[in-house]
Amino acid sequence: MMGPPNHACNHETDPPMPRPTLRSAAAELARREPTLAGLIAAFGPLTFPPRNADGPFGALVRSIVHQQLALSAAQAILGRVIGEVGGTLTPEAIAATSDDRLRAAGLSRAKLASLRDLADKVLDGTVELNGRTRRSDEVLIADLTQVRGIGRWTAEVYLMFELRRLDIWPVGDLGLRHGYAKAWRLDPVPTPKELLVLGEPYRPYRSIVAWYCWRAAAMNG
Repeated sequence: MMGPPNHACNHETDPPMPRPTLRSAAAELARREPTLAGLIAAFGPLTFPPRNADGPFGALVRSIVHQQLALSAAQAILGRVIGEVGGTLTPEAIAATSDDRLRAAGLSRAKLASLRDLADKVLDGTVELNGRTRRSDEVLIADLTQVRGIGRWTAEVYLMFELRRLDIWPVGDLGLRHGYAKAWRLDPVPTPKELLVLGEPYRPYRSIVAWYCWRAAAMNG
């Protein structure tokens, strides 16, 4: 006679492993490497800013608007864009607002084209924005960089701060490179290619290392 199924051995129904907390991931890094232990002790627990109130699409719109602008100018333009689209940043609202109104808000032609392309690609399904997606980092970056005006750095920052991905290592970021050089006492500052190799020992928590490197870069002395 066949007995009942052995659910204890059915790995397909096992719950997924819990996501590590920022605190536990930082503690693991501190155990691995004394320089990181010093940074973590000096700067305290890692904190990410709140997710964008307008969701993933709004976060990308904000990133595009802020490119190559001073913070105050970008915030002023963004506020006017939000007013023109009715108060909420959605692909539908961007698509429904005329070029003249968005240009009058202060968008350059290049940034307007980027926002149009982002809205179009989200609406037609070319780019999927899902804050809970389990797709890999590289797949998401490849999708996002199809959009005009979104390069790898913008995509990486979005994954780190909006999706809370823990293993992002934006080696093209000058602040990260300078912070790493400062913390590890390197001269000259590592190139992006060199930093890519230097970051390997810190998988799968390179986002956390990047955060502490940025803190080190901002530190006087």
